[in-house]
Amino acid sequence: MTTGSTFAKSSERDWGEERTKTIGWYDPMQTAALGMTMSGLSVLEAVRDGTVPPAPIASVLGFRILNLERGRVVFGWEPDESAYNPIGMVHGGLVCTLADTVTGCAVQTLLDPGFGYSTIDISVSFLRPVTLSSGLLRATGEVSKSGRRVAFATAGIEDADGLLVATATSSLLVFGP
Repeated sequence: MTTGSTFAKSSERDWGEERTKTIGWYDPMQTAALGMTMSGLSVLEAVRDGTVPPAPIASVLGFRILNLERGRVVFGWEPDESAYNPIGMVHGGLVCTLADTVTGCAVQTLLDPGFGYSTIDISVSFLRPVTLSSGLLRATGEVSKSGRRVAFATAGIEDADGLLVATATSSLLVFGP
C-alpha cells in the first residue's frame, strides 16, 4: 500500500520553483445581513467603498468593483497563473464566474432591502483566450429585464485592449424576505 503524494518530491523533479498564493476573506454573513436592511445598490456601494467586506469569492479571485449604477455594474479582474488550465490559458470556469458575478450584481443593484437573487442559468460564449497578456479584464453586467420573480441580464468581458473575450446571458430568480 502506498501513502502520501502521488507526485515525486520536488528534489526529484525538474518543475522549477513552486509558486504560491495567499488568500484571505471575511465572514460573508456580515455583508449578507446588510441586504436585509439596505438596498442592493447601497450594499454594493459599501463594498466598493471598503466599509463592508466583499463576498469571499471576490476576495479569493481578486474581483473588484469599478463602477456601479442602477441596473449596471463594472468589475475588474486581472488573472494570474493560478487561474491557468493545463493548456496554458485562464480556465473558462473563472471567466464564467466573473460573468455570473456581474450579471448577479447588476440585478442586485435593483433590489429593495430584504430581497435576494440566485442564478437560474447562465450561457457563456468564449470569444478569445484569456492569458496573463490579456491584462485587466473589465466585465460589464447589465439588466435587460427585471421582473418581480425573474430578472434577465447580460455580460460583456473585455481585455485591457478593449477586445471582447466573452459574452453571457443569464436569468436570475428574485426572492423576497
